[in-house]
Amino acid sequence: MDDNSLFKEDKEIVDIKVLESWLKNAADLLRGRSEGLYYIITLLFYKRLCDVFDYELKEVKEEIKDLPEKEFNKIVKEAKLTRIFIPKEAHFQEVRKTTVNLGERLDNALFLISKENPQLQGVIDTVQFNETRYDAGQYKRIIDDNTLSKLLEVFNRYTIGLDETEPDIIGRAYEYLLRLYAAGKGKTAGEFYTPQEVAFLMAYCLDPQQGEEIYDPAVGSGGLLIKNHLVLKEKLGGKIERPLKLYGQEIDHLTFALAKINICYITIRCIE
Repeated sequence: MDDNSLFKEDKEIVDIKVLESWLKNAADLLRGRSEGLYYIITLLFYKRLCDVFDYELKEVKEEIKDLPEKEFNKIVKEAKLTRIFIPKEAHFQEVRKTTVNLGERLDNALFLISKENPQLQGVIDTVQFNETRYDAGQYKRIIDDNTLSKLLEVFNRYTIGLDETEPDIIGRAYEYLLRLYAAGKGKTAGEFYTPQEVAFLMAYCLDPQQGEEIYDPAVGSGGLLIKNHLVLKEKLGGKIERPLKLYGQEIDHLTFALAKINICYITIRCIE
């Protein structure tokens, strides 16, 4: 998919089958790297943020016309006309054009996004793509720029804004990646996450009501909390006036960051 196809009417919808095939292609590039899950889910969320921003920016431009780009962007940022603000130099489409020091450029872009959007601090900037590891007497990049460039091109295949995906794309992606990486380690996926069917059963039994607080003391990827939101949304026909207040804790800081990413799709998609 090229940059100019971003707002075409015939965009392919990224359903669960397309998503799993897409993520499998990304995982193949990182085969043998235990950190692959974290790289992939972070890049998916990064792409999601940028595509949602582009979608909302297009809508704003239809309302505010004939302004120079610099002035327009200043108004968008200061008036908070989009839920997330992505500086041009930190946008996915700009970063993927980088030919040297790509890992450093990507880390800087994610840091800048978290700086502009405090709610994303400790969420999108946790994984370091320029990280090195001591091996065989020298420090080596965990993921080199060549592999990283290929990975970004894999993620550039689809647009995943507000109209091109299922609403819980981040959660579904995380569950699939857990199964994929668990299988690769010869372990059962049940050791890593609660199966979707069980999670929904628990949410139906809990029967969440508007405005209630729900706490998960071993939150993991956040799936159980999200299932309660989905059950409430289903029960109310999508019209939630008082959203649930979701809380959780997790001993592993990377898993906790991924739980935040998982849950962030609710705010990006916007609760109705």
